[in-house]
Amino acid sequence: MNDDSSLVSTVITYLEMTAPPARLPTMPSGIRLALMKAEQIPVHFYRYLYDRVGREWLWAERLRLSDEMLGAQLRREGTEVYVLYANGCPAGYFELAFRNGSCNIVYFGLMPEWIGRRIGPWFLGTAVSTAFSRKIARLTVNTCTLDHPSALGTYQRMGFVPTGREERSFHLPPGFQRG
Repeated sequence: MNDDSSLVSTVITYLEMTAPPARLPTMPSGIRLALMKAEQIPVHFYRYLYDRVGREWLWAERLRLSDEMLGAQLRREGTEVYVLYANGCPAGYFELAFRNGSCNIVYFGLMPEWIGRRIGPWFLGTAVSTAFSRKIARLTVNTCTLDHPSALGTYQRMGFVPTGREERSFHLPPGFQRG
């Protein structure tokens, strides 16, 4: 049972690009960055990444899933998770879903302590480059009014074009508190 205090409303913007950008942002200097594909990512580690990256932005959808259900999603053919490390520590991640000649950036973000350090544009460019390395016809992503205020602009500067908008409401899980 959900009460009205847990109801959250947002506007989702759907975006796509059909070719990689001509230029990608350069890697920021002064921080040691490494990106690793997480092969058979353990559910507990994925939950840690999801929570640390998304709590401030009210990412709650996957919190409702059992370990078995989440593990099945993560093991689904075409799903890939990449973890960003900064100065040796987890700093963010992105999840790609390749299906039928296209790719969706399912989740993308940085942990709070790494936001504002000029990593985001390079990291997004890396996600875009990784997706297009598969010769896809289309790359999609969505963002909403609950995400970081510069998310939509960052996607558009990368070359994503809005294709639709939708208003949606959802209930936060019991006890969920913003970061």
